[in-house]
Parts: sequence; structure tokens; C-alpha cells
Amino acid sequence: MTTPIPQPPGIPLLGNLTDVDPSNTWVSLQKLWEKYGEIFKITVLGQQIVFVGSVALCEEICDEKRFRKYVGGPIVEIRKAVHASLFTAFANEPIWDVHHRILAPKMTPDAVAETFTDVRNITSELIAKWRDLGAGSTISPIDELNRLDMETTTQCFYGRRLNNLSGPASPMIAAMDGATSEAIKRPTRPKVLNWLMHSSKFNRDCATMRKYAAECLSHRKSNPTDRKDLLWTMMNAKDPETGKTMDETQIIDEIVTMPIGSSTAPCAIASAIYYLLKSPSSGDIIAKARDEISTVVGDSNAELTHAHLDNLPYCRGIVRETLRLSAAAPGFNIEPLPSTTGPVQLAGGKYTVPAKQTLIIVLHGVNRDPAVFPEPEKFEPERMMGERFTNLPEGAKKWFGNGKRVCYGRAYAEMWLLVVMVGLLRSVDFEMTDKTYKLKQDGWFNIRPVGFKVKVSPRK
Repeated sequence: MTTPIPQPPGIPLLGNLTDVDPSNTWVSLQKLWEKYGEIFKITVLGQQIVFVGSVALCEEICDEKRFRKYVGGPIVEIRKAVHASLFTAFANEPIWDVHHRILAPKMTPDAVAETFTDVRNITSELIAKWRDLGAGSTISPIDELNRLDMETTTQCFYGRRLNNLSGPASPMIAAMDGATSEAIKRPTRPKVLNWLMHSSKFNRDCATMRKYAAECLSHRKSNPTDRKDLLWTMMNAKDPETGKTMDETQIIDEIVTMPIGSSTAPCAIASAIYYLLKSPSSGDIIAKARDEISTVVGDSNAELTHAHLDNLPYCRGIVRETLRLSAAAPGFNIEPLPSTTGPVQLAGGKYTVPAKQTLIIVLHGVNRDPAVFPEPEKFEPERMMGERFTNLPEGAKKWFGNGKRVCYGRAYAEMWLLVVMVGLLRSVDFEMTDKTYKLKQDGWFNIRPVGFKVKVSPRK
């Protein structure tokens, strides 16, 4: 017998519009998951949306024999900035396959290893900046790490230094925040209201993002290099199947897309700092990580190398456990394949949804499924190591999306997170500025700590 999918009571015409705060959508969905559990639905302006928040259902709807990525809502809105990019292309747009065949070879683990030195060295620059501030200086981790992300992404992939670790931050950071926040909000409003009252700033932010990309391209043209980096590939490589190349508009689209995707990484590291400080086992976790680093890398004068990374399982466990709890990339959209007819059965027929139904995976809920993660709120790196990690269901490891449309920068993100985490653990001590602070989050295409500040000092 089919079980009805739970839904909050609605308001005539508006439906559940008031149940989701468009200024903090993901936190609203977290609260709905806490109330309704593994599956729930809402109706907004006549459109029904189903949300999934358990490992088993997540794994089921990630089956690409039955479902695929849904490009709609906010993702369609951000096409204003990136058109048909690897992130936003519709399933029927051939450009996705062309760009993926051109660019994906530069994003394999072996290929992104070439960016290791830049990530390590620029991270060291940020840590040196903190040392110069003086012991006990207060910083906002997310603000500082956003700068680091922007600096490393631009240098590693486009061969250009922004020099934004100090002084004014790159305008790209604020523009991404503005454009992605507006992209989240626009589907919740009547189109005429978007056009009359909200398009001006959205257009300016999108233009700023594209200006950043155009400047990266112009810089490369004015400063030829032997670097065979991602930008070189965009400018020179041909699709091995069709022989097509990327034109300048398409290059700018993909240049903009990369920092939008990588913006989840600083959110994760900022969250890791919070979890490391607030965990009842904080001292033991940090001590274990530092012992591992000392054993593998050496003392503080020894240089971290790429070869060390595979020998730091506990530090990698900290990163993975952070990805689980923070859900820095908070979810992704799924739909049944177009060939689907009739109602779609889920959980062996327990639930049914229409054949044209949009489903959104809420990773905050999936990653806290008590059927898979005992004591789900506990920060426990060991559960993300060795056989315990290997034996987790695949539905419990969807931090980077799924299948064909999985984040194509995943290998770079995993390396970046580990290198930065190791750099911070080796070099600095953090202390909560406000010891009563409890995690507050907001975000758009990412989710981050809000109002979280720490004192930073050279490691004792």
C-alpha cells in the first residue's frame, strides 16, 4: 500500500511559499527534514517539489538507469552568467559532451596533481599573513578562505595571481554571492516582479563575473606561457570526437563556472574549524591529526609533498567527516528519465511520484541518516577511514553529486581540502572568539557558517 508523501499545510494560491525562506532556503529545508524525515514535498506557486533525505532513497534516485540530473530552477537562472556550461547545460544540449571531453582530462587525479604546489604555496602565504597579524588576532574563517579559494583557483587553472589574500577581496567573490543568491530566489517570485525589481543587480553581478573571466583570458593572451593548464586547454584543445573547439564566449562561461563550483571548498574548511573546536573530543582529534602529519611529513620545517597525501588517512577522514556534517554543497536536483511513463515507485512502492517530478536531495538529511550513521551529529573522523568508509552505501557519499554530472572538479576539490586542512593543522592554533557560539548557516549553491569568528595564533 502506498504511503502519502508528507507535506506541510499550505496557503491557498501560495502553497508552501512561507515554509521556505528564500533568503535561507537550505536551512528551511533542514528544518523540514527534521520534522518530516526521509521524504517530504512542498508546493510553491503551483509547482510540486519532492525532497529526499535518507541514504536509501538518495541511492535509489541516483540510479542513472531510472533518473538523471534535473536542470531547472536556480540552475536555469544562473545561466545568465554561464550559459550552457558543464554545470548548467540541459541534457539535450550537445555542448555538454563537447566541453566535458575537452576539459575532463585536465581534472583527473594525476592531472590536478600538477596544481599541488600552487595550492600548498598560496595556503602558506595565507598562514604567513595570519602570523603577521599577531597572536590572538580575530578572523572570519569563511572570509579568509574565500580569498584563498579565489586565489588558488585563478592561479591553478588560469595562471593569474589576483593578490587578494590581503587588501580588497576580488570583486568576483561578492558578485558570485550576489548572483547565486538571486538565482535561488528568482524561482520563488512572479517573473514580472523579478523583471521590475530584481534584475538590475543580478545583471551587474553576472557582468562582474564575466569581466573576471574576460580578464583571465586577456591576461593569458598578453602573457603567453608554456603552462598546459585548464585555460590553455580551453583555448587550444579539440574535442576528440567532433573536432570542435571552444569559442571565446564558451571559454568565459567555463572560467566563471569553476569558481562557482569551488566556492563550496572554503565553506567546508570553515566548517571543519568549527567542528574541530566544538567537538567534545577536540583535543584528541587535533592531536591525532598532528601526530599523523609529523610522522608522515616530518617537523614544521619539512615540506609537504603531493606524495604525502595518500599517507594521511586520519586527516582525510577529518575532511570527509566535515563534508558529511557540513553538506557544503547542500544538494542536487534529480528527475525521472524522459522515457518514464506512469507513476514512479520509490522504496519498493512505498511512495510514488509523477513521471515528470522534480526531486531534490537534501544532503543535510542524507548525511545524518541514523540507519547509516550512528550518533549522526558526532564528529568522528574514524568512520570515514579504511573499511568503515569503504563499506558505507554509495548513497552516503554523494558530496560531489552523482554519475555523469558529478562535479568534474572533484579530484581538485579533494586535494585542495586536504592540503589546506593539513596546512592549518600544522601551522596554527584556533580559539573560538565566542565560546557560546552555536553553528548558524546560510548559503546558495553552497552552505557556510555565519557569524563564526576565531582567534588565530602560530601553533604552540
